[in-house]
Amino acid sequence: MTDTALQGLIERIGADHVARRLAIETGHRKQLFGQGTLFFNVENWDIAPWIVETGLKCVGLYGRARRNADRVEVRRNLVTSARLPAAFDGFVILQLSDLHADMSMGAMRHLMEIVRTIDCDICVLTGDYRGKTYGPFDASLAAMNELCARIKRPRYGILGNHDSIRMTPALEAMGIRMLFNEQLTIERDGAAIHLAGIDDAHFYRTDDIPKAAAAIPRDAFSVLLAHTPESYRQAAEAGFDLMLSGHTHGGQLCLPGGIAIKLEARLPRRMGKGAWRFEKLAGYTSSGAGTSLAPVRLNCPAEITLHTLRRLG
Repeated sequence: MTDTALQGLIERIGADHVARRLAIETGHRKQLFGQGTLFFNVENWDIAPWIVETGLKCVGLYGRARRNADRVEVRRNLVTSARLPAAFDGFVILQLSDLHADMSMGAMRHLMEIVRTIDCDICVLTGDYRGKTYGPFDASLAAMNELCARIKRPRYGILGNHDSIRMTPALEAMGIRMLFNEQLTIERDGAAIHLAGIDDAHFYRTDDIPKAAAAIPRDAFSVLLAHTPESYRQAAEAGFDLMLSGHTHGGQLCLPGGIAIKLEARLPRRMGKGAWRFEKLAGYTSSGAGTSLAPVRLNCPAEITLHTLRRLG
């Protein structure tokens, strides 16, 4: 894909943003140390998948972990707020996260059957459509296109640390409105809520929450899409009511009881999976529908999530 294909995005979010992300993408494969929020980026380590799979085979858990990765659960989360307009009481947001579509084909096949029967008002996609953090993405886009054809509601998305900004034109051609430190208004029966999305804050560090929140009235109900929950403090400071994230996979390979061995993020462990709160901010970290490094899961089911908004009072 030539830079000409990105011209529309450049005009919308600025040449500096696009150039900064492309510059980091160029050396992505080699950046094991120092880039992003973590000192060591295991997802960029070429032998990491081999280590994971070999370790599971040595302890006799590979077969089980491989089967687990192909199953996807539908989870439900209730979000209550006195700031929610009455017209949005009962509004349902479907969240899909960390699909890693080319690496998680079994889960994608299961997911394509599930989304046919799900009713929601909008669908949000919180990043990581590609399996690896570098390289080709055509297979991921092909699977994403097939999935989006089954979702008939409005779709909004952000990029994750596995995604290239060069994927954006194709994703938007599928009907996904991609957000790069931007916000938009969703209207219903004369009322409105605001949906914002930031670029990846984990590896690329191209997020800008103040910019995303600048046009949102402080008394309005607002939702932030952020690939990693590591931005929770800034989201709370900006006055967001709800933050939807992924990235951690809930640990993906967990001890019995769902205790994550590693979350690959700098944040309190209670924010690594499921619903959480920080000050006035409600958050949810999805365990994701796909898998990273290798298509395996232990004690941490894959998920898609239905968030129902309810007005208090």
